[in-house]
Amino acid sequence: MARILIAEDDPAIREGLEVALQSDGHETTVAANGAEALARVAEARPDLLLLDVMMPRKSGWEVCAELRRSDPSLPIVFLTAKGEEGDKVLGLGLGADDYIVKPFGVRELLARVRAALRRSAAAPAAAADGFFGFAGGRVDAGGLLFHRADGATAPLTPRELALLRFFASHPGQALARDRLLVVGWGVAYYGTTRTLDQHVANLRRKLGPGGGAVETVHGVGYRYRPPDGRPPENVSVD
Repeated sequence: MARILIAEDDPAIREGLEVALQSDGHETTVAANGAEALARVAEARPDLLLLDVMMPRKSGWEVCAELRRSDPSLPIVFLTAKGEEGDKVLGLGLGADDYIVKPFGVRELLARVRAALRRSAAAPAAAADGFFGFAGGRVDAGGLLFHRADGATAPLTPRELALLRFFASHPGQALARDRLLVVGWGVAYYGTTRTLDQHVANLRRKLGPGGGAVETVHGVGYRYRPPDGRPPENVSVD
């Protein structure tokens, strides 16, 4: 059983989500606006947040951005009627784990919630203690940090760490987008490759000057080229 926070300002939708999630064995807490959602996260410490975008006091965008500054690992799934590609890119760019467009079916909702919870449960193993070199810098897997060659430090999410490990263990190989989606999101992922592209773009920004080491392979996916041409040491992928 997971603790799930539902942040939704529409009472009817909120109640329907509660019924569906409780029937699937989960414990639920609710919030009717963005400010309340932030307070509930601090109080209830949920295992997953279902987050509406258009809410009073603070929008879902604002809530997600604020939470990601303090908690990079909390699974956040947007629920919204804003289904345009630009909205999805914005939500994923802010650090959301998934994006479900209203109206949606209960079975789809529950499947995505289960998938997000499975990925979250697997994250501690992916973030095992250890360091490895990448793109001229150094990854601190246990601390979820990337130490750049210029001295700057960038936080990593468990998903970004999983992608970095996979790139680092397959230097010089053209890795298909579908394969990378399985690495980062699991076999139950329902989204599109645009999700991966947005995450890689964010990852490149965090890598700073070394971001160009993750190359786009048009029509295929991405390839990692180590700066010195040699594969990094102490990297393993399950």
